[in-house]
Formats: sequence, C-alpha cells, structure tokens
Amino acid sequence: MSLSAEEYLEERTESLIKRLNWVSNNVDDLEGVNVENGKLHIGRLEKNTPEDARDFSISLYELLPRVKLADLLMEVAHWTGFHEQFVHASTNRVANEEETAILMATLMAMGTNIGLTKMAEATPNISYRQMANVAQWRLYEDAMNKAQAVLVNFHHRLTLPSYWGDGTTSSSDGMRVQIGVAALHADANPHYGTGKGATIYRFVSDQFSSFYAKVINTNSRDAVHVIDGLLHHETDLTIEEHYTDTAGYTDQVFGLTHLLGFRFAPRLRDLSDSKLYSIGKSSNYPKLEKLLRGQINTKIIRENYVLRLAHSVREGTVSASLIMGKLGSYSRQNSLATALREMGRIEKTIFILDYISSEAMRRRIHRGLNKGEAMNALARAIFFGKFGELRERALQDQLQRSSALNIIINAISVWNTVYLNKAIEFRKDKGNLKEELLNHISPLGWEHINFLGEYKFDIKQTTTLNTLRPLKNTNI
Repeated sequence: MSLSAEEYLEERTESLIKRLNWVSNNVDDLEGVNVENGKLHIGRLEKNTPEDARDFSISLYELLPRVKLADLLMEVAHWTGFHEQFVHASTNRVANEEETAILMATLMAMGTNIGLTKMAEATPNISYRQMANVAQWRLYEDAMNKAQAVLVNFHHRLTLPSYWGDGTTSSSDGMRVQIGVAALHADANPHYGTGKGATIYRFVSDQFSSFYAKVINTNSRDAVHVIDGLLHHETDLTIEEHYTDTAGYTDQVFGLTHLLGFRFAPRLRDLSDSKLYSIGKSSNYPKLEKLLRGQINTKIIRENYVLRLAHSVREGTVSASLIMGKLGSYSRQNSLATALREMGRIEKTIFILDYISSEAMRRRIHRGLNKGEAMNALARAIFFGKFGELRERALQDQLQRSSALNIIINAISVWNTVYLNKAIEFRKDKGNLKEELLNHISPLGWEHINFLGEYKFDIKQTTTLNTLRPLKNTNI
C-alpha cells in the first residue's frame, strides 16, 4: 500500500503509461482483439479442455463408493474435527458423541433446507427439540465461520487441490433464492422471474473450496460486497487475485481493492462500451486515442487520498459493503467518493489493457468464474428442501441456513478430494493414470451421494484416513 498520494500517483502513472505505450504499439498484433470506431472487440476464447478430460473424470468418479450424506458428514467431522468449533455458547462445552450426531442432523436439516421438523421425522433417535436446542446454542455465526475455516484449511493442505490452483485466486458469484414469506429485505427482480427473493453471495477459491458466504438483497449490486469476503474470511488462504462477473465491479471497487493489496479482475461483458482513461494527452497513443475517453483528475486524488479509509476497512472499523454502498449513493460533488472513483479509473484502465494483452489472463478469469458456477450447481442440488425456497423472515436465520449449506459443500469437497486421491493412487498402481488431466477434474461431483432417505448418525461407524472405505469397480 502506498504511503502517500504522490507515491501512489507516481507509481500508477508509470504503470499506466507503460501499458498504454505497449498496447498502442502492438494492438494490431493482438490475437482476437480488434479496435474499430472507438470500440474494443475481443473474440470468444477457443475451448482448450482436452477431449478426454470428461471421460477421465467420469472414470475416477466411477471408483468412488456410494455414500449417504449423513455418513459423509460424520466421516469428514472425524477426519477434520470441524464439529469441535461448535462450542456451546453458554457452557463453552464441545459436543460429545451424542451431541455430535444431533449437531450433524441439524446442519443437514438447515443445509438441505428440509427443516428441523422433517429431519426429526427422518431420524429415529433425534428429536425436533434436540435440534432446535443445537441450532440456538451451537450454530451461531462465529462457530459456523470457524468450522468452515477448518474444512477449507484441511482441504488446502491435501495434495490433489494443488493441481487446481495454489489458493491465491478466487471468484464470487450470487445464487438467487426465492423467499416464500414476508421478509424485510426480500425483493422482486424481474431478471429472475416472479416472486421475491434474496441472493446467497459465495466466494470460491481456485481449489474448489467455499471460504465465505453472505445473504444480500437481490437488487443490491454484487460489487458492494466483494471486499467483505476478501478481508473477513478466517481461512489460511492468501487471496491475491479475485474474479467477478460484470455485476461485481464498479470503478470504486477497482480503487479500493488495489489499496487493500488485491488484484481485481472482473469478466467484462460490455467491454466495447468500457471507458479508458489516460494521464496526460491521449494523442500520445494514436491507435488508442478514440478509446481514451477521459483524463484522470489527479488533483482530486492528491487532495482526498483515501488511505485512511482503506485502513479503516482493513481493520474492520467499518465494513466495506457499508462504506461502498454509501460512497456509491453520494452525489458527484462528494470529494472522497470522487477521489476513489478516479483511482478506480486508473486501476480499471490498467486492468483492461492487461486483459486485452493477455489471453492467459482471460482464460484464468473464465476458469475461475466457471468454478463458482459449478459450486452453485452443487449448492442447488443440496438445497432441495421446500423447492429451494427460504421460509425464514429474519436475515440472521437465513444466514444460518446459508452457512450450513456452505459447510456441507465444503464437506463434500473434502470427502470427494480424499477419495479421488485414493482412486488416482489405484489407477497409478494399474499403470493407466493420465496425470496431465488431473487439473481438469473437480471435487464437486454428487451422483454418488444420497441426499435422501432415513438418516443415522453413528460415530462408531466412521473411518479414519488410514481405514478409508474400499473403492468400487477395482477389478476393471
């Protein structure tokens, strides 16, 4: 983070001019990039996933044993100890064996959205009253976040995830859910059809772990919430670069993420309409002159340098979503909002110049966002109860369901990763492993997991990492 406005402007001006010169000199040679009539056009990325990657993934998943979701949760708890984070809010006691079974049943009732009443009917030895007690005293926000961090950190330490990423990049995306009751922040959005709803905004690492989630208003701009997830997760992941879709960015988010030390990299759907900015004369870059539609106001940055604001956000004195929402609603005359917007325009221009210069970057962003979409597909499969509708009025109760869903997603990712590794070892021993395809598989498959049925939570039946279940079809 720059120490002064002068240092910031000197460094970013140099970076911007360097890129403007390079792109201006090489724009005609950039593959898939076309500048016409002051508009920027980029061709679609050609598919570069090997043809046999899907078959290879299926062949590994065919080796995985079938498992009930209840058993999967108990096994992952036994391996990771994530359940020990649900310390009783009043007595400070960790759950014993019997309470752990009730705890898992409650998590599953909320995460699948079938609710405590239906779960009590499906579990012979666990009552509604027992689960309601656990929900009240153990499943509070801090405990949920810590349990989630244990799962993400365990997954991060496994070997296989390193084929998918190093844990330094992430993406965020919203999953809209209907709200079937009158709730204060439930809104209609014609883009998503009829009815009122909210959005579960989820952050996904490049290793397929979900490290942060929150429930937001469905008409709230995603960009307002990006920084919250990057700063306030409790995992060991060190995120350096973050991807969003078009709704996830504003000029001000570009500015603040840079000050906080993150590389912000959205996928820009409306790139041809994007405004680029220069410091100095745009005529210095003849091939880009029609794209450069404005000058950066360096004077207002000098006078209203927002380093103190960035420090307050990082320290948690004020939440990023609150301050970004307020800055976005201020009039153009507000000097702080204007300064941050001008800084964001510098960062956005630098990013777009890098984006058109590097096909590798465009692929990285595309791949990162695809991981988020794959996780949303798994989330919808898990959250099947009540037709995927939330029936809780209070935001805190909706967040509790969302956090339980996130914990189940991460437990599935851990379980699949452990067993995929066992399947890979088996294929390796047989001499028919295609190691070059490992970075194209994902731990988010669920065909082998039974989300339905009668549920039994038996701690005595759990495996250890040394006594894993046998693989299927090992005679082929």
